[in-house]
Amino acid sequence: MGQKSILNNLWLTINLHSIFNSVQFMKKAITLLVVFFLTLSFSKGIAQEKFKINGVTVPRTIDFENQKLQLNGFGSRTKFWTDVYVQALYLTQLSEDAKDILESDTNMGIRLQITSSLVSSQKLSKSLHKGMVKSIGEENLPQIKMQLDKLEELLNREATVENDAFNLIYSSTEKAILVYKNNKLEGKIPGFDFKKAFFGIWLSNNPVDAELKDALLGKIK
Repeated sequence: MGQKSILNNLWLTINLHSIFNSVQFMKKAITLLVVFFLTLSFSKGIAQEKFKINGVTVPRTIDFENQKLQLNGFGSRTKFWTDVYVQALYLTQLSEDAKDILESDTNMGIRLQITSSLVSSQKLSKSLHKGMVKSIGEENLPQIKMQLDKLEELLNREATVENDAFNLIYSSTEKAILVYKNNKLEGKIPGFDFKKAFFGIWLSNNPVDAELKDALLGKIK
């Protein structure tokens, strides 16, 4: 084989190698671009997504003490085949562990939005009272009686009607639950033990509604 033929073959090999590398590079580049745009579209869709249940829009976050509490899960409370309220749980860090949530001394919140005209202030406070008894036991109720009386006072301060929304948010700095009704602060209920008992209405080993508990923990999608 002559020198010219060798050079031609070498040149052809180099060109083929370059073309192959270029094709591989283009494939990788196209793949990365596709992944990028799919991720961008997915993120945008998630950011714009609104959660709705029984006609109630559930906020994705709650602003509290210069912090955004994240929606952990949500569901509805049903009694006698009637949806009485939509509930959502907000945490600083998402979790499926009910015990850790109850024991955690971090900011967290419960949101209740009334969905039935049959729910009154008195019925709501009575229902929460029963839920707390179920959660911690009748024998432990005297330890939080003062806080429980305060909760009932705040809930019965004015009439509760359909679509009223309550945000009951535990502050780790104040060691108290702040009670908001339709975004207006009604009062504060002190005590970390009360916080555990209150959140335990829905998250304890003996919750008022096992299916709602799973929904709040994000186990029901």
